[in-house]
Amino acid sequence: MVEIPTSQPTRICLVRHGETEWNAARRIQGQIDIGLNEIGMRQAEAAGRWLRGAGIAAVYGSDLKRAWATAQAIGRALGLAPVAVPEMRERRYGVFEGLTYDEAKAKYPAGYAAFEGRNANYDFENGESLLAMFERVTGKLQEIAACHPGQNVVVVLHGGVLDIINRFVRGNSLETPRDFLIPNAGLNWIAAVDGRWHIETWAETEHLEAGALDELPS
Repeated sequence: MVEIPTSQPTRICLVRHGETEWNAARRIQGQIDIGLNEIGMRQAEAAGRWLRGAGIAAVYGSDLKRAWATAQAIGRALGLAPVAVPEMRERRYGVFEGLTYDEAKAKYPAGYAAFEGRNANYDFENGESLLAMFERVTGKLQEIAACHPGQNVVVVLHGGVLDIINRFVRGNSLETPRDFLIPNAGLNWIAAVDGRWHIETWAETEHLEAGALDELPS
């Protein structure tokens, strides 16, 4: 028997912010407020042009500069004013913030091993665990979906946030090694019908110049 959905899907296009100089240098940004570089601004504008025909009803964005500038560029293209959602900020990486991945590994070998091993309770000293981040991100995601039944919306966020949402939608544990890409300004479509989530497409980059970075460790 074919199950017929009782409601129209709510579709959310998750957009990672455009490139920053720290992305290019493989430097850990966390909640340090780094802006887009020139490539990142072009990527944000390209994402906006690509989404013009997608029937977008609302645009949301993390309030950190790199995501907010990306959300503003998309909003301009769509004629929509973005709404800030601080809950979609990047993970707080504590003592790792400002370091490259290599520097973090050399300076904090035990902590880096916990981070690389995806220890869900590890919080970097003055940072945030995966478990805490999961609660804030998925709570806001479900709140946004509930506000837009049957509509298409855009949410601009960060690589670490996308990592959490992919696992949430697929029902995978936080400790599972990453098996998906998270390119700068990539488009990731997820949908919810009657409280059930699924991925439609992930890491779309057809709208971008070649070379969108996925600098996150797996």
